[in-house]
Amino acid sequence: MGMFVLLPLVLPLTAWPVARLAEQRLHPRTATRLLTTVAAVMALCSTLCLGLLMVVGTAQLPGNPLPDGWSDPEVRAAVPYDEVAGRLAIPGLLAVAVACGRTLWRHRQVRRLAHRALAGLPDTAVAVLPDDVPYAYALPGGARDRVVVTTALLGCLEPAERRALFAHERAHLATRHHRYLLAVQLAARANPFLRPLRTAVSYTTERWADEDAAHAVGDRRTVARAIGKAALHSRGAPAPTLAGL
Repeated sequence: MGMFVLLPLVLPLTAWPVARLAEQRLHPRTATRLLTTVAAVMALCSTLCLGLLMVVGTAQLPGNPLPDGWSDPEVRAAVPYDEVAGRLAIPGLLAVAVACGRTLWRHRQVRRLAHRALAGLPDTAVAVLPDDVPYAYALPGGARDRVVVTTALLGCLEPAERRALFAHERAHLATRHHRYLLAVQLAARANPFLRPLRTAVSYTTERWADEDAAHAVGDRRTVARAIGKAALHSRGAPAPTLAGL
């Protein structure tokens, strides 16, 4: 096998062309699901590869608690520079665990704080915040899914555009886009070469929500105008990015 053992670690370098092709050629729903699956599989394979390198390279080192049989000569012969790769794999695995753990912790923390901030508002599907900063986001919560929007943004939109904006945010919730975004974010933490897929899925989920909103409203122009206005007025606003929670 030789150097092919390391292939799962470098195969994610193909993420950028894969992401570009999916963005341009596929429906955003299909592209989102495909890219998320590819990212998750590649991240899992690269992490398992690090684990294999660690076991094979360190099982027979003095003081290692792993059984010697986990590192047979035939296996070590298939891994280039087995002891060096094994030692390097240990901090690599620790880095993956810490990065993914921090991402999950921050994900839960931001969601918890966001729900707590809405505790004093009526328990409705749409929460309107009296804020001079224009922004809107979808806040998932199972039975407590909510669309959060500020009075400043509502004041910038016509009634039809407001319906289009709500349809866009509800599409994020209905199709559970936060799960796709979290999966590719964890994959990018496990292997930095997968970051292009994280960016691509952020883009395709927005396109997916646009398509669903256009179907719900029945007017693509209104959806495009509403999303364009919201983006223009929200530019530079210090709003929480919770659509990906």
